[in-house]
This record gives sequence, structure tokens and C-alpha cells, in this order.
Amino acid sequence: QVQLVESGGGLVQPGGSLRLSCAASGRTFSSLAMGWFRQAPGKEREFIASINWSGGDSNYADSVKGRFTISRNNAKNTVDLQMNSLKPEDTAVYYCAASLLRYGAWKSFRDYSYWGQGTQVTVSS
Repeated sequence: QVQLVESGGGLVQPGGSLRLSCAASGRTFSSLAMGWFRQAPGKEREFIASINWSGGDSNYADSVKGRFTISRNNAKNTVDLQMNSLKPEDTAVYYCAASLLRYGAWKSFRDYSYWGQGTQVTVSS
């Protein structure tokens, strides 16, 4: 079992930045691939970014490529999402997720076995 707790969401103006963090517990963190998804009202959950167990391989959705960066610290059992140049369309609940799959791109919600409770990000002036 893996427990995931997100933090760092909030209200930010367009063009601003936020850093989300996800703390994991309950299983050897370095054995997990990690990902971030988001869900806006009335929309399906959307893949944002993923990172492999070592941090050496990451993937991004086209909508955030060049603006968002995923990183992990296996010593602290955390995975972060640095979000820059935020746009109103980035407004959503952001979820951290953990995958037991050793290999893959981890872009589908079906690749993940554990989810956090989500943190709200609102981009508005």
C-alpha cells in the first residue's frame, strides 16, 4: 500500500509559478514510477507528467512541455511539479499518482495503482 499526500496548490495570477509536492509513504519509494494528473470541472482526468524510478526519464503532456518540470527526491520520498508561466487553462485539481510498472511512459491513468487526494490550482487575475 502507498499513501500519497499533495501540497502546494493555491491561487496564482496568469504568468506566475507554483510548486506542487507529493509525499509518499508505505512502500519503497525508489521502486515506484510517479506521475501528475489534473482534472478540471466537467473534463476527464488528464496526464501532465511522469518520472521513472531513478528520475532519469520523464515525460510531459504537450500542453505543459517547456513550462512544467517533474522531479523526485528518493531520499525524501517526494515528487515535485514545478509549474511556470501558468495559464487560466491550467486551473484544475492536481493529483499525484504512483505506478508499480517498472517500464513504460506512464501516461495513462490505468498505469497507476495509487492516487493522492488532490490539490486545487487556480490561475486567475
